[in-house]
Amino acid sequence: VGVGGAREDLGLRQIAGPTDPDTVIHWAHTSEMPDPYPYLLGGELLLTAGVHIPEAAGSGTYFADYVSRIVEAGGVALGFGVAPVHDTVPRALVAACDHYDLPLLEVPPPTPFSRVARAVWQLMAQARLAELRRVTEAQQSLAAAASRPDPIPSVLRQLAQRVGGRAVLYGPDGTEIAAAERGTTGAATRESLAGLARVVRPTGTPSAATAATPTSATTPSPTPSSA
Repeated sequence: VGVGGAREDLGLRQIAGPTDPDTVIHWAHTSEMPDPYPYLLGGELLLTAGVHIPEAAGSGTYFADYVSRIVEAGGVALGFGVAPVHDTVPRALVAACDHYDLPLLEVPPPTPFSRVARAVWQLMAQARLAELRRVTEAQQSLAAAASRPDPIPSVLRQLAQRVGGRAVLYGPDGTEIAAAERGTTGAATRESLAGLARVVRPTGTPSAATAATPTSATTPSPTPSSA
């Protein structure tokens, strides 16, 4: 669930931190502890009403310490509830979130934290369902391609389409038997694939090679690929 994917009916407003739409929230957690670090697993939208904030917090390092601990624990966003404790979001908290690149969301009085948490879980369920559908459709398309009279090129075409890159079938000696790609891949991507094939290709005696050779390999590449 992305930080920017919050439902409009919640009235959330981002007031600090980066606005990267790719920032992902895995769950929501409410805490009024001054040090939330021990209670975070990473990936949270932490919700607080500021009950833990001391009166003189704005003149010291309280907010910087608080936000740095959230970031250190892997929290990806902070939601601050306006009212009943604070009429506005403390300026020092806004500054700290900007400094530590932590997205800060203002939660308006009419929106209880339970609604925010429920919205996160609903969006997560929708994302899981969409991913399940995508995987199921890919499996069905690959199975259908495998049943055609020319299964190898058909499967490779479907695989390249699904990964948005290049798919190659190599022989035991590393020879390229067939390939398909979506778009045009460069020489660097082709060499990267050949390198992956060498990693997973057994060498030496059959028994020793099978035991020592990995069954999969990955490498950073500007274009997705599969070998």
